[in-house]
Formats: sequence, structure tokens, C-alpha cells
Amino acid sequence: MQDLKHLSRKKPFTGFTPSGIGFSNRRIKSTRVSGRLRLLPSGKRLYNLKLTLLGLAVILGIFPLYRPVVSYVTGVYTSLRSGSDSQRTQQPKQPDPPKPPAALSSFTIAGSLLETAEMQGDSLMARTSDGRQLTYTIMGGLQKRVHDYLERNKVPYGVFVAIEPATGRILGMTSYSARDNEWSRTSMYGLYPMASLFKIITASAALESRKITPESVVEFRGNSYSENPRYWEISPRGKNNRLDVTYALGKSINPVYGRMASEIAGKKSVMESVSRFGFNQELLPGVPVKASQAAEPTSDHGLMLMGAGLNHDVKISPLHAAVIMSAIANGGKMMAPGLTSSIADDKGVQGDLFTPRELRRLVTPETAASLTRMLSSTVLTGTSRKAFHDRRGRPLINVPIAAKTGSINGTDPKGHYSWFAAFAPINSPRIALVALVINPDKWRVKASQVGEQALEEFFKH
Repeated sequence: MQDLKHLSRKKPFTGFTPSGIGFSNRRIKSTRVSGRLRLLPSGKRLYNLKLTLLGLAVILGIFPLYRPVVSYVTGVYTSLRSGSDSQRTQQPKQPDPPKPPAALSSFTIAGSLLETAEMQGDSLMARTSDGRQLTYTIMGGLQKRVHDYLERNKVPYGVFVAIEPATGRILGMTSYSARDNEWSRTSMYGLYPMASLFKIITASAALESRKITPESVVEFRGNSYSENPRYWEISPRGKNNRLDVTYALGKSINPVYGRMASEIAGKKSVMESVSRFGFNQELLPGVPVKASQAAEPTSDHGLMLMGAGLNHDVKISPLHAAVIMSAIANGGKMMAPGLTSSIADDKGVQGDLFTPRELRRLVTPETAASLTRMLSSTVLTGTSRKAFHDRRGRPLINVPIAAKTGSINGTDPKGHYSWFAAFAPINSPRIALVALVINPDKWRVKASQVGEQALEEFFKH
């Protein structure tokens, strides 16, 4: 038998090479050298290995340059995937429900329905879309008289507001425009250059600081209706014009009240009065009126122009102006204006009864009394004398009236602005009113004529 340990499997024939005319077997060389495995290949395998190592070296060399790009792409991919997963797992966010519109005040609702209101007995009434019945504080006869007068004279732009001083009840609120129907609907709430009505604030500032009395005399230079403060300064040589402040208010003398604001009352007192009178603030909550404007002057000339009522940027609404006149008539107490005496629900149950409410005190009772004395000259000897007297000089109304006029050019709407503010009777005021007429071209009527019509209607009985 053959010894098994000497048996070995014959190695397979791994290849052949044709040579000559026949074949010859060639023994394949062992890969082991001296009993160990050979580490490096040779020949073509070595060549391929070198190419592989060279390619790997190139890749390792340029990888640092692309590493930030790879990181960025990887991060974006991860973010998008996580965002997509989050959207799949989270419920979509529901949008916030819309907020309900703010409820309109009863004053706003009543004002919007005033054009459609009708007389029922002695009261002016209107009904809302939800069935409520509004009973107005307005006097129907007064309202009709003024509106008919504006319409009959085809006034380009005209607005009128009347208030009961002791309570704040609105006795009349109407407007008319021969040029713009849309303007007339909100004209009592809009802002217009205040003109010489501002002289009332100038006078109150000087009176409150006890710098003047109704009998005080102020010197000035220049024409009475000059609009340039450079000519108002007094001359140390004398020969200046001299007027008492009461007569000057009735005649609306610009230099007197310009100098009063700058050199007598002073800017601090004037601006304190501006604030007390309700400018640059929300004065009438629930009333859709714009806040009146009066910026602080930056120079003495600017203060003079403001004091005289010549600053076009000092603006006020007719309703606010009427509230101011009503407060002076009420001893300095400003009352909240009310447009409805009651509001009944759809079943006829009365509610929202009008209650007088004091807003603030504008001036002391003493200052209000002094202002009243000064304002009394406007109708007697001042700028409204013609409107309240016939050609023979006889008064058209036998009631003492305190009043102030204003006149200035404006741009919105463009034209000449004519103001008339008044209250009567002087000793026990029952009505305070303001009228504004804007005449773009030629004159038709002045605001003082509108005021005369209103007072004549009010006091005819």
C-alpha cells in the first residue's frame, strides 16, 4: 500500500501557451518563496495595483476641497427629510379666526341715520336695520330752518352744529353742499383751519395766567388785519396803536392777539390752554370726530401767527368748536355731546336714556365770565354787526349774544373759510352753535348769516 502522507493532489493545469509545432507542459511557479506567501504581485497585476493606488491618492487629495459641499448637501437633505417627516406627523396649523368688527357707538349709528330721520310729533326719529328706534335730541324746526337756508342759497359747502350748554344735548347738526354730496355726510367731524376762533384760546391763556383783564390795553404796530408778525412789534419811540382786548377780540385784530400770545401769555401758557381745550388728543370717546391739531410753534413769529389765528395747520372740527363754545357758556365745564335722548329696542322698550356727563373743565368760572364779556362785542360793534342788524342799525334779535368769527383761506376743499361761533343769551345760555361756510369762488353767504338764521329760529317764541 502507498503511504498516505506522501500523497498529494496534483495541481490543476492553469494555462497553456502554443509553441512551435506542438505543446509542451510548463510548471506553474509557486507563489511561496522560502515557505512564505508572496506579498506583492508582479506583471500586469502590479500595473493595475499602481493605477488603483494612484486613483485613490487623487481622490484623497481633492476630498478636502469638496468636504464642505458634501456636508452642506448632506445637511440640506437631512433637513428636508426631517421637515417632510414632521409635516407627515404634525397636523396643519389652523388659521386664527377673524376678529369680529368693533361695535359702532350709538352716536355713530345715530349720525349715519340722521339724513333719513323723520319728524314724528315733536321728535325726530329713525329706525336701525335691526329694528331699534332712535329718538334724537335735535330740534326739528331749527334743523330744517338752517338746512333750508343753506340749500336755498346753494352754499358750496356749509355745516352747522348747535348744543345745549348745560347738558351737551345736540340741538342741531346738519350740512349741505351744492358741489359734493359725499362731503356733507361727514363734514361736522372733519378738520378745517380754525382761523380767528383760536383767538379765544389765546385770550383764555392770558386770562388764566392773570396777565390781562377784559379792560387791558395792548399796543401794536401795523395794520389791524396785518398777517406779518414782523410789523407788529411796538416801537420804543412811542406812537404805537393801542386797543383794549375786548374791542380787539370783537374786531379780530391780529397784531393784538399775536403779541398777546408771544409777549403776554407766553408759549407755555398758550400750549397748556391748547391741551386743556382738547387738541392733539382723543377728546370725545364714541364720537367719530377727528382729533383737532395744533403743533407747538418753533419760533416767536410762529407763536404770534398761532395766537392771531393765522396758522393754517391749526385745525378743528365744527363739532369740537361747538363743544368749546358750549363749555365757555357753561362756566368752563365741557359736557359730552349727545345725539339721542333714548333708544328703544325692537319690542318698544326704552333704553339708553341720555344722561349729562361732564368731560373736563376748560377754564375757571372767572375766566369763562371774562371771555363772555369780551365775546359780547362781536355782534354789538365787531365783525358780525351787519349780520345781526338791519340797515338802520336795529338788532334783528333782541337777545344778548356772545360770538366770534373767523376767516381764512384753505385747500380741502379749496376756498375761503368763514366761521361763526356763538352762544346766547349771555346771562343764561340756552344754545351754543358753530357754523362754517366755504366759498370757493364768489361769496354767497357768510357763516354769521347762518348763525343769525339759527338764533332767530331758536328765540322766535
